[in-house]
Amino acid sequence: MSYASLLCPQVFLSEWKENKVVISQLTKPELKEDFLHGLKMLKALQSKHVVRLLGYCEKQFTILTEYHPLGSLRGLNETLHIPKYKSMNTWHRRLMLAIDYVSIIRYLHSSPLGTLVMCDSNDLDKALSQYLLTSDFHILVNDLDALPLVNRSAGRLVKCGHRELWGEFVAPEQRWPYGEDVPFDDDLMPPYDEKTDIWKIPDVSNFFLGHVEGSDIVRLHLFDIHAACKKKDPAERPSAQQILDTYKKVLTLLIREAAMPSTREML
Repeated sequence: MSYASLLCPQVFLSEWKENKVVISQLTKPELKEDFLHGLKMLKALQSKHVVRLLGYCEKQFTILTEYHPLGSLRGLNETLHIPKYKSMNTWHRRLMLAIDYVSIIRYLHSSPLGTLVMCDSNDLDKALSQYLLTSDFHILVNDLDALPLVNRSAGRLVKCGHRELWGEFVAPEQRWPYGEDVPFDDDLMPPYDEKTDIWKIPDVSNFFLGHVEGSDIVRLHLFDIHAACKKKDPAERPSAQQILDTYKKVLTLLIREAAMPSTREML
């Protein structure tokens, strides 16, 4: 089930006060510290961007959250092909989902706790599994157990786990920098900051945009900001706020253009 995100707990669908709810219960005692950290994050970050926490029992390692029947974002394309939701399968709605996603990253980077990095995102499928799709087609972050804190003033950077990371989805600074001849050693692996999340935004947004009529026009308008996200030097990448501002400007521009007969055919 797509809700099984918090450290692979047992997950149950239940009812409470005549509403369906999700019960997550830890099954591996050795992961209790991570589980409690996830609960701490869930409590501290309650907002419109985060799945609603309804209750918890620390002694029982149990968390009660709101149920969202459409599940994780991994099933987005399948959901959009259900007759009930086919009207949502437009460039406009898909761009709105991308805006929701970047809004969540912006929130995490400027959260009440400080700058948090979304570490459970080493490939596209894993990244999508951290989020839920609501019935009114908005996005909520659901998995908060791997959110290390960046504190530049204290010289604190982060590392997402203690294993070697591979692939183009993760940022260059997350990959082993010393070549194949030097065996991976976590102690030698340099730490990094929240700009790893920025590197991944174009790939996640590309998934959101899909291949519907008008989506390539949206991609064209986002080309420059996405190219900036892929700068090798993390310091040269834009902030989540700058990306969000650009996405919103593009949405406004394209809505305006779509209303004009001369450009309506392009979209």
